[in-house]
Amino acid sequence: MLEPYKKLAALLRTTPEVLYELDEKMGKVTGQDGVMEVVANQNDVLVSKILNELSLTRNSTAEEVYTALIRRLVDLDKNLYELLDKPDLSQMSVVCGKLCETAFKLFTPPKGMFIKKEKAAELLDKYRPDNLLNFFGYKSVKELLDKEGFASVVSSLRFTQSTEWMHKFFDVAYNELKPEDFEERDVELKVLETKWLAVAEKFLEKKYHNISHLKEYGVIFVIPLPIDTAGETMRMFTLIMHYLHEVPFYSDLFRKFMKDPDFIDKFRSLLRGDVSDKKIESLSSQGERPVWRVVQTYLAKDNEQDFRLFQPHVNPEAEHWLKVSEDLERLGRMLPKDGNIGLEYWTGLDYVGDFFPSTSSGQAELVSFDLTDLIMSLVKKGQIKYLYHQQEALWNKIFSEYQGRERMNELIEENIIDGFIKF
Repeated sequence: MLEPYKKLAALLRTTPEVLYELDEKMGKVTGQDGVMEVVANQNDVLVSKILNELSLTRNSTAEEVYTALIRRLVDLDKNLYELLDKPDLSQMSVVCGKLCETAFKLFTPPKGMFIKKEKAAELLDKYRPDNLLNFFGYKSVKELLDKEGFASVVSSLRFTQSTEWMHKFFDVAYNELKPEDFEERDVELKVLETKWLAVAEKFLEKKYHNISHLKEYGVIFVIPLPIDTAGETMRMFTLIMHYLHEVPFYSDLFRKFMKDPDFIDKFRSLLRGDVSDKKIESLSSQGERPVWRVVQTYLAKDNEQDFRLFQPHVNPEAEHWLKVSEDLERLGRMLPKDGNIGLEYWTGLDYVGDFFPSTSSGQAELVSFDLTDLIMSLVKKGQIKYLYHQQEALWNKIFSEYQGRERMNELIEENIIDGFIKF
């Protein structure tokens, strides 16, 4: 088996045979030869370039490479914190300041197709969020929305209402929706007031993420936790940028399927992030045509051994993160030359990784050069070494070498409900 297949298979935790068979089939369909070799070589070139810049070699240990990458990221995080005027989330619920201003300057999402606010209020009135109402002592949903604001209320449902209530609201209330219950409006980025910390703590005992989004309402929200951990500014800013790309992606799909008779089924499928568990082998005509799965979530977060991770697939999440790295590069170009903080450094490294000898395990260990993996690992203080963002980006990289990035995104949108791209 040729070396490129072995190298990429190791990075992707699949087998060389899977990639060899895929390459043969894709080559016949697209006329593209040597794709695996090209991708493997590009990865090697970038790894060597970064190692040289870090004054390291191929003989450096996994610990040395990881530490050097993290050290560079820590410096960038400090500089970004200064660039964004040292954001204090506890003071940003009314005026978000440089954080939001910079995010929207880099990418202003188009108007999206979201559930009307009046319809959301009607559904909440019918399926009352009692935890929220009781916490504030409000007698009606109208009073809750009037006093606390739409974005804050719908955002807080995730960390105030029970799982049972959320399932009922999603499965039953959303089933009542019709196309006329949607409207075009702007995406909203909301830093919640500090009082929502008390609400969250009461119901979740601090087990919450401080940044999330609601695709169906066009809301991205930030819980105002203190920024007191290395990497937290980068994590927060890049997640905001990620959601600024992801929300319009799904909004376009809502709009695309709106006239279909099964629109609400498709709408809920998109919100769930459904991923088909059918076997690829059963879908390929006589096994001769290539089939790629569409994976619209990070399966490795729940199960690193999910069989779907080891088969050919593309992931729109990885594409959103690639756009974030391009946003950072753009921000770097916008700064004066004497204000360069290295934002452009990470562009194009999303799919890059390699194996280095580990002093702790005595075996070769994979080090991801992907910015998102490194940020998440840094915030977790190295307790978890994230790898899956790089691996998903590598699958996308391989596909885009055959078909081009634009065509890849078109095929993802066309086939996201069915769950497979069939050639």
